[in-house]
Amino acid sequence: MAGILPSPLMTGPSPTEEPRQDSAVRLPLRDALGELVLGAAVAAVVSMVLQLGIAKVGISEPSYAPVALAAVSSSLILVALFALLAFGYRGAPRWLRVSGTWVALSAFTTLALGLQLQSTRFYFGGSSTDNAFRMQYMTRLANNLGLADMNYAHVAPYYPAGWFWLGGRFANLLGWDGWAAYKPYALLWVAVTAVVTFTLWSIVVRRRLALLAALATTLAGMAHGIDEPYAWPSAAWLAPVAVLAWHALRREQRAPRWTLACIGCYVGFAAITYTLHFGFAVLLIVVMAAVIGVFRVHAGHPVWPTVRRLFLRLLPIGVVSLLIALLVWAPYLVQTRLLLSSPKNAAMHYLPEEGAKFPLPMTEANALGVLCLAGVVWLLLRCRRNEIAAALLVLVTAIYCWYVLSTLALIAKTTLLAFRLNVILDATLAAAGVFALLELIGFVRQRIDARHALQVTAVSLAVGLIGAVSMNQTAIAEKLQTAKEQAYTDYYPTGDNAKGAKDPAETGHWASSVYAAVDQLTGKEPQENILLTTDYKLMSFKPYWGFQQETPHYANPLGEYDQRADEIKRWASAKTPQQLLGMLDSSRFAPPNVFVLKTPDESGSQQGGQQSPQGQQGQQGAQQQGQQGAQQGGEHGDEDKLSLRLKGDSFPQSPNVRDYDVKFDPAVFQSPQFVQREVGPYTIIVRR
Repeated sequence: MAGILPSPLMTGPSPTEEPRQDSAVRLPLRDALGELVLGAAVAAVVSMVLQLGIAKVGISEPSYAPVALAAVSSSLILVALFALLAFGYRGAPRWLRVSGTWVALSAFTTLALGLQLQSTRFYFGGSSTDNAFRMQYMTRLANNLGLADMNYAHVAPYYPAGWFWLGGRFANLLGWDGWAAYKPYALLWVAVTAVVTFTLWSIVVRRRLALLAALATTLAGMAHGIDEPYAWPSAAWLAPVAVLAWHALRREQRAPRWTLACIGCYVGFAAITYTLHFGFAVLLIVVMAAVIGVFRVHAGHPVWPTVRRLFLRLLPIGVVSLLIALLVWAPYLVQTRLLLSSPKNAAMHYLPEEGAKFPLPMTEANALGVLCLAGVVWLLLRCRRNEIAAALLVLVTAIYCWYVLSTLALIAKTTLLAFRLNVILDATLAAAGVFALLELIGFVRQRIDARHALQVTAVSLAVGLIGAVSMNQTAIAEKLQTAKEQAYTDYYPTGDNAKGAKDPAETGHWASSVYAAVDQLTGKEPQENILLTTDYKLMSFKPYWGFQQETPHYANPLGEYDQRADEIKRWASAKTPQQLLGMLDSSRFAPPNVFVLKTPDESGSQQGGQQSPQGQQGQQGAQQQGQQGAQQGGEHGDEDKLSLRLKGDSFPQSPNVRDYDVKFDPAVFQSPQFVQREVGPYTIIVRR
């Protein structure tokens, strides 16, 4: 690496090397900012127009027709992009080349992904697992102009709200519920990410290379990255930003202030959208500064002037990113400070199989594996003489170091969720693989008869196109199929799914009846109710507040998950209605006014929608029932009680949660203070 550190010049025949001295920036600041804004706008418009057309396809599932349409249409766009690479960048006006690239990239992602979801309102993953709380967050912020926790009332948000807050405004613009806007919003962001990736790479390499790097990044992300659409942008953009950071830190002349500020904007963006990427980006930039400093001192530069120079380069990045981060993090930091303690956080208590071993995408027997392997070879061979290779090698090395640190963190009974960086590794090595193959093609062209140069170029384009189509079809036909199936089988809040299924055995079938019962019994808007429920999906579709989050790993640390669980168990120990009411009133947490509990007798589902006698009788009769229930409270067995399923942290075991049931004696709700209704498998109890 010594060759690229002491000197600002880059030597050696490489397509990624720049013709200018001491400048890795090919686009002026004004052009770069203009393209970022205009390109993102074009991508958003193209994606939404195509989504409107896709919504009219109307193919019923199950069918391979959507897969065929997605594969063929996106492959045709790949053909157009490769034709643009071969011929379009020579004589066409600059504005036409650039805008054509924006349209093609956004159309590619939208068609490849959107056509598979053409007859469902859900995004990949449906409303299951992590998508449940993602839609809950969108639903919450679509009903709150300010920042708010996805679940807990009167608690500052912990999970970064930047992406979801914009999603709430997007939902308001469409006039849709937050959960319904999640799919088009996610598809829109995937398109925007591809276009912005192209612009960022255009800052540091030539346009053709930028297009190939953006395309490789997008294809790599379709396999692993787009399932977290709020995390995908910061993952896709990190590689070109790392190149900019490496250049800015090692530059000998005056500090590139605007470049440093733009790097700070990226770090701040990561802070308000995905905390893990923020932490990793900070570590990466500090490591880059340390590496550059060590090599400079080794080359004879004085220590303290070197440290001072690097510190002054890091300072603007830190200041800009901090100002952006505070837009989202300030309420949480203030509330944490007011508590004068560090709340318990289980968010990082997760170690799946893929996080227990080093990721080696370069060993996979597919097109992505070949591309990543070529990228590894190129990074190792070119890092001494090529600024881009050096920066990307530091990035890849930092990812593996993060894995080591995550494993060491097990000693402290936590992790660093290193597996979440796999998508960054794939995208980085894929982009490096593009540079490697182009350099190999150039090497071959220089050493063969000039008469065969055209054939070499034609073969290279054909092989590249085949590889791109292969990666695209692998993602469409294999990688995304499980998540796609969930999008079609999970239930809507209307009680059916995209396939028209209405199975009473599925709890989702009863969602609309539950909502109707809660609305009728409370007489309040959804955001005015606090639910204690065993079905956390109910809060994905309506902006109810939840007394408890689904798992401690999703829960806001300020919500005090364990203490709330203890409070629920204390309520379940009540023997009389008066005792339960006293416990609710004395709770230090805002108590629920709606209980959605599992009915002990599943045959009660036949009585769904009928109001219980407690809601129909007068106060005197209800008091008599309450007294009788209190006398009989100790006679109920567990099989006759209303249940609520809670989860506890069992890390480092796999799975990392343990389920346990909390039982409520039905007698404690026999009071005029409560009104009940049975809906399917649920008993809904509302405090008057």
